[in-house]
Amino acid sequence: MMGFMFDSLDCEIGTLTIVSNKTHLIALEFNDCQTRMNKYLATRFGAYKLARVSDPLGLISGLQAYFRGDFAVLDAIAVDPGGTPFQQNVWAALRQIPIGETTSYGRLAARLGKPSASRAVGMANSKNPIGIVIPCHRVIGANGSLTGYAGGLERKRWLLTHEQAGGQLNLLS
Repeated sequence: MMGFMFDSLDCEIGTLTIVSNKTHLIALEFNDCQTRMNKYLATRFGAYKLARVSDPLGLISGLQAYFRGDFAVLDAIAVDPGGTPFQQNVWAALRQIPIGETTSYGRLAARLGKPSASRAVGMANSKNPIGIVIPCHRVIGANGSLTGYAGGLERKRWLLTHEQAGGQLNLLS
């Protein structure tokens, strides 16, 4: 049975639970979406156990810094989301979207060299097990609308506004 560390963080948009192994963040989810995280962990690892550890790998401290406005801290967090090679490519591309900017599913697909794969990109985006750090919230509809976010559209709006410090959303070309 696999063993992992976990801890929680109360923040402006709810309580987050993080799960890590000894070297990487492997899951981050809002507590009201725990079923989603538990399903992901069981699918990926089979039987597993969680041990509460205060601030494993400094992840809670890093997230607290993010919520205080130190956005660069996310880049330093080592992640291991698992997934298929396509999902891994999508998730890596998400980490390349600059703070304060957004892109569409179609534009992200084109950047991956698969311009007709916007639906597949959207599906990979929806399976992201490490929200915020792998910033799936920065992907919006082609018309600029907020679309799909496992944590809810109000949280997505909050995260985008937080990263913009109240400014307008800038759609990447």
